Amino acid sequence: MIVTRSLTKRYGRVLAVDQVDLDVREQDRYGFLGPNGSGKTTVVRMLLGLVYATSGEIEVLGRPVPGRVAEVLPQIGSLVEGPSSYGHLSGRANLALLDAAGAGGSRRTRRRRIDEALERVGLAGVDSRAVRKYSLGMRQRLGLAAALLRAPRLLILDEPTNGLDPQGIHEIRGLLSELNEAGTTVFLSSHQLSEIELLCTRVGVVDRGRLVLQDSLDALRGLTGRVIVRSPDADRAAALLDGRVERRSGDELIVMPAGADASAAGASGGAGRVPSGPVTRAGDPAGAADINARLVTAGIRVTQIVPERRSLEQLVLAVTGSGSDRMDRAAGSGPADQAGGAPS
Repeated sequence: MIVTRSLTKRYGRVLAVDQVDLDVREQDRYGFLGPNGSGKTTVVRMLLGLVYATSGEIEVLGRPVPGRVAEVLPQIGSLVEGPSSYGHLSGRANLALLDAAGAGGSRRTRRRRIDEALERVGLAGVDSRAVRKYSLGMRQRLGLAAALLRAPRLLILDEPTNGLDPQGIHEIRGLLSELNEAGTTVFLSSHQLSEIELLCTRVGVVDRGRLVLQDSLDALRGLTGRVIVRSPDADRAAALLDGRVERRSGDELIVMPAGADASAAGASGGAGRVPSGPVTRAGDPAGAADINARLVTAGIRVTQIVPERRSLEQLVLAVTGSGSDRMDRAAGSGPADQAGGAPS
């Protein structure tokens, strides 16, 4: 669906995007994640032919961009850097103008398309209201409705949940999942870790213009080989498992596989670091059953014992070195996020 090879963009002396190789496959829910100013929006704009690359290659739907972008755009729905609209016109009128610019359909067909798009994004009851009276979240919904007008094969969305309340975010997430299950490929650019983790099946992480991570979410969140043990008798459990407890927080113990040196590995287990140890996906390499048996035999109560799994937050912070403020702040908050400027 989307392939880039050594994609690079410079703004004067600023290297905004540096040798990015994207691989977005058909019917992916691909999360393009990174801190503010990392180059995400610049990449999105190049995929749509809105900005020309300095060097490298782009293929979207099997066609080179920007060379054959006119053949590609009718099959893409996009929302980039907030939707533009005519404030004095209603939401419905804005969609009608946009739809009229494309080919196809009787007046009844066009009206049905607009009705369906408005219904899908939850604007059917306010479609006659002037857009200047819309909230930011309503404007985002209208932009998403515009992206859905032509039943696109590919959706390219830049921060689509910006300005939405939690209920709205939940609804949009459900809508994107539904569209994906019906065959639409979704490319979602965001700085919100939680939204990517809840929605996407594959992830690419960009930082300072470089793609630093790209894989399926299942593979990235593989088992670490450790076991999480929760016990109201945590002191006794830690004493019994002495030498294998890498770290403790209240009644929770992180227990290393048998034979591992917890003291040597402990430095890697702090917040924002990727847990060390082998990635495993089957069996019981950390000896969870043995740990449980030892604790129960010693009369130590166990309330939970589960394999430890890498979190997306740990992975992203490990490869970007970013503080949570860079990941969670709303997009477009500074000069670097403005269209045509430095990386965004």
